[in-house]
Order: sequence, then structure tokens, then C-alpha cells
Amino acid sequence: MRPVVLTPGAPERPGWTLVRTPDEVRELVRSGGIALVRLPGQLDAALAAAAVFRWAGAGVFVTEHADQVRLALDMTDSLAGTRAPAVTRRGLA
Repeated sequence: MRPVVLTPGAPERPGWTLVRTPDEVRELVRSGGIALVRLPGQLDAALAAAAVFRWAGAGVFVTEHADQVRLALDMTDSLAGTRAPAVTRRGLA
């Protein structure tokens, strides 16, 4: 599932569960639920938190920095092997 990125005030769906720690995310995802994470307002903190929570399996993110967080989530999925990279380059040394 591609993660959903919402801005504050956007409507949330029933069935999304607000979580606060990566352990809560893992437990919820293991039981078949969808984890919702509210990211901090500061950009650096939001990007770091998004990557950690996505790696743990969170699927819905609420942030003021939607475009930047989307890029961080795509990168995290690529590193985890669940999404193909947008561009691949092969370097010769």
C-alpha cells in the first residue's frame, strides 16, 4: 500500500488508528490495522519521524510538509525494497 499523506484538517477515515511509537505501529500492522501518525511541525523532525514510522509499517501521515514527506516516504520504501527507485544509475569507478 502506498502511504497516504494528509495535511492538518483533512478528513480521516474510520479504521485509521492514531499511534505514537514505532512499536505501536508494528503491533497494529501485524493485527491488520492501518496506523495514522501525526508528524511534528518542524521539517527536519517530520522527515526523520516519517522515515522511522514508515519503516515500521505506518500507512497514513498527517503533516504540514506534505511534498517533502512524500519524497521521504518514497525513498524509505525504495530502501526497504517495497518500491522501485524512480531513477537508477550505475557508476563505474
